[in-house]
Amino acid sequence: MNQYIADNKDRFINELLDMLRIPSVSADPKFKQDVLRTAEFVAQKLREAGADNVELCETGGYPIVYGEKMVDPSLPTVLVYGHYDVQPADPYELWHSPPFEPVIKDGKIYARGACDDKGQMYMHVKAFEVMMQNNALTCNVKFMIEGEEEVGSANLATFVKNNKEKLKADVILISDTGMLGNDTPSITTGLRGMSYVEVEVTGPNRDLHSGLYGGAVANPINILCQMIAAMHDENNHITIPGFYDNVQELSQEERAEMARAPFSLDKYKQALDLPDVHGEEGYVTMERNSIRPTLDVNGIWGGYTGEGAKTVIPSQAFAKISMRLVPNQTSEEITEKFKKHFESIAPKSVKVVVKPHHGGEPVVTPTNSIAYQAAAKAYEETFGVKPVPVRSGGSIPIVAMFKSELGLDSVLMGFGLDTDAIHSPNEHFGVFNFMKGIETIPQFYKYYAEMSK
Repeated sequence: MNQYIADNKDRFINELLDMLRIPSVSADPKFKQDVLRTAEFVAQKLREAGADNVELCETGGYPIVYGEKMVDPSLPTVLVYGHYDVQPADPYELWHSPPFEPVIKDGKIYARGACDDKGQMYMHVKAFEVMMQNNALTCNVKFMIEGEEEVGSANLATFVKNNKEKLKADVILISDTGMLGNDTPSITTGLRGMSYVEVEVTGPNRDLHSGLYGGAVANPINILCQMIAAMHDENNHITIPGFYDNVQELSQEERAEMARAPFSLDKYKQALDLPDVHGEEGYVTMERNSIRPTLDVNGIWGGYTGEGAKTVIPSQAFAKISMRLVPNQTSEEITEKFKKHFESIAPKSVKVVVKPHHGGEPVVTPTNSIAYQAAAKAYEETFGVKPVPVRSGGSIPIVAMFKSELGLDSVLMGFGLDTDAIHSPNEHFGVFNFMKGIETIPQFYKYYAEMSK
């Protein structure tokens, strides 16, 4: 198989570059045709790789690409999940090269979606091709590639509920996470959940002259900033009443096990050009971004932001806020607590509206399962070292949904790096990582089949 991979390396990369040129931004309706074009691209590549029954399954939004190869009903079945939509590329001016004109520089592919998730999803399509061409497919395989992950997977749960027989499998395989380093592979064993809201603060019924009205009426931007600042105390502890009621506290033994993962605080600060780190008192950086819940403002706007000066008190101010959740918090519970608290701290001089967007549940996957052990052996086979189990600070809400609806655990075989700048300008994905994924994934199938007998 490795010879086939080596012989086709350039073609694999060029196909990925072709897909990266399509701006499949699901959040922006102006890219609708591009998102649909990407779905067609993925479907065609699955057909060419040897998948059967490839179809674009319509949803209330963008289609889900489905394909399968059923080798033998007695063999285990792997359900591969990924997504073909990408984050908006804004701000465009901060990109070193256009986000949808991929370039390879210093061994890295620069483009929006290079790592999240087109590059990682496409590893599975090419790994499938490799196994098919080498008569080495040891499991049945089904593909479910969606186009709405970056906007909350609004229609995926309905599709899963309505297609349980079609999606029947033994394990779900996902590459939408990262690893500690190219010399320190890791497998993600936990993900934080998410509560995402938008808040709106309204003062006067129109923008006002800040000289004539300043000091006499509430400024919605001032008020919003005060309210946001009040969401944390001096120890960076979230002040929403009951926010931590159900938080699962890890034991000192579990925290000590986490601390075994290699981590350099100096390199972390250097990579982000930070003078120092910041976070909840009593926890170290790797705990703050994985096992502790958070509240962050993702965007804030209002008033005049154009060139020059315009002295106004704005009528409205807005912010988008996300909260990352840990076991045993739920998105519904936290969204309601946020709404109640945020409304309660608003002064009488303004009106406040909290609009829930989307949420997802935290999840921890077992490390003693056959699937995890097969993944660990696959990494060890191709990287030469055992992978480290780690909890990620990110959220993949559908992992918990797959467990509740299909009764299946997911194996999170990520090949990205923290430095890949996903969701940021200059997102990239290492050519080494892309090719290593294609090499490692077939090993998972091999070991999973052997260990499932």
